[in-house]
Amino acid sequence: MLRADQSPPEGVLWSRLRDRQLGGLKFRRQHPIDGLVVDFCCVESLLVVELDSRFHAGRRAEDEARDRKLEALGYRTVRVTAAQVSTDLNAVLEFIMRAAKERNRPEG
Repeated sequence: MLRADQSPPEGVLWSRLRDRQLGGLKFRRQHPIDGLVVDFCCVESLLVVELDSRFHAGRRAEDEARDRKLEALGYRTVRVTAAQVSTDLNAVLEFIMRAAKERNRPEG
């Protein structure tokens, strides 16, 4: 289900991913994929970024099932925590950028 509101860490991360600010990559917020809604998605890299909060603590099995479904569709999911966004945003952005670059490498 799409949410109109966003948590403060989600707002902070989105403010740095939107408008191709991260390496020229286009990210979408609250992007639907095959019945799932992911936090952020770079379609060109087939990269999903999930922002986990305390809410996810008891949802490990559900999150792993979502990740497997996305993987079967060709997406790689990376997970970052709200605490990481709040304490070291630059490291989070570097992690996301590295993951996207790995997905964009030509095969061969």
